[in-house]
Amino acid sequence: MTERPAITKAFVLAAGLGARMRPLTDNCPKPLLYVGGRTMLDRTLDALVAAGVTDVVVNVHYLGGMIEDHLAARKDIKITISHEDVLLDTGGGVQKMIGHFGDEPFFVLNADVVWTDGPDKPTLGQLAEKWDGGKMDVLLLLHTTEDLPAYAGHGDYYLPAGADKPVFAKSDDYIKAGKPEANYIFAGPRIVHPRLFDGVEAGVFSFRDLFLDAEAKGRLYAHVHDGEWHHVGTPEALEKTNQIMAAATTKKRAP
Repeated sequence: MTERPAITKAFVLAAGLGARMRPLTDNCPKPLLYVGGRTMLDRTLDALVAAGVTDVVVNVHYLGGMIEDHLAARKDIKITISHEDVLLDTGGGVQKMIGHFGDEPFFVLNADVVWTDGPDKPTLGQLAEKWDGGKMDVLLLLHTTEDLPAYAGHGDYYLPAGADKPVFAKSDDYIKAGKPEANYIFAGPRIVHPRLFDGVEAGVFSFRDLFLDAEAKGRLYAHVHDGEWHHVGTPEALEKTNQIMAAATTKKRAP
């Protein structure tokens, strides 16, 4: 079996406005809100460090100075700040810094997504082990729609049992064709190869556009998350998630 190189670089998306989280985000960027006693941004970086990542780009916009000051205290990972005077959306933000990654695959994570590892191996480690640059341009972490605490949305992808090539299940054509409903949500973490951005013009665009392109080329793959995933899009959902995590911590400490 061919040995696969370690994935040591990452991009963390932290430039959003956090509008749905107001009033909590009136004076604090969403990535610096606390979940389970730690900021969401630090939880993300902690997972990357544990996975062997040593070099990360973090984009900032709304209250970016607060995020930059907060990150200055971290000495366990090299951090490059990408300032966005104008929000570039998820795809445009990464494309702006794509030269930073050379020809190496890298993690892309949302700073405001909360997940926990499964019982066996850390989630990001599982993704790295599954990555195969010979056939993949994107590897998504998916989570079943059957287990989504405090989440009121719908699924994103349909993935048959035992398969690893997801189908985007939200397009009008897909829905009109009466195909199976989405049974997984995109959980946030992903691995991408820089070639995904070949020929893509700089500007404002969603990462979803790149997912759809990779799917059309047969180079979009998925790994199913075996831990917990928490939606923290509103103050109410944040409170519920904190309650869930506090209860889990208390249960672990019980004799």
